[in-house]
Amino acid sequence: MRIRATDALRRPQNWIELAKFCLVGATGYVVNLLVYVALLRGADLHYLPAAACSFVVAVTNNYTWNRVWTFRGHRGHVYYQGLRFFVVSLISLGANLAVLDLLVALGAGKIPAQAAAIVLVMPLNFAGNKLWSFRRK
Repeated sequence: MRIRATDALRRPQNWIELAKFCLVGATGYVVNLLVYVALLRGADLHYLPAAACSFVVAVTNNYTWNRVWTFRGHRGHVYYQGLRFFVVSLISLGANLAVLDLLVALGAGKIPAQAAAIVLVMPLNFAGNKLWSFRRK
C-alpha cells in the first residue's frame, strides 16, 4: 500500500489532475457559495437546506468539468460514472453538512462556515473521484 502511494505521488499526471480538479473545484466553490448566499439571504432558507441545494448546483458544474477536462482520459459510461460521482458527492455533502453545522454551533458565521467546510471536505472528494468515479479501467 505504501509503495503504491509513493508511486502515485511520483506520477506527474496525478499532480496535473489534482491541479485541474482544484481549478474545477474552485469554480464549484464559487457556484456553491453564490447559490448558498442567494438561498440563505434571498429565499430566506435555513442554512442546511440552502447548503444542500447549493451542493446540487455545484456538483452538476463539477461533474461536467471533471468529466470533459480533468479526467478526460478516464471516461467511462456517462451514467455509471455520473452515478459514482454523485455517490462520492453525497458522502462529501454529508461531511460538509456535519462540518458546517459544527462550525455554526461553535459560533462561526453561516457563510464563513460554509466556505471553510467546502475546503475541508475537498481532499475526501478528490480521493473518492480519482480512485472510484474516474478510475482507469
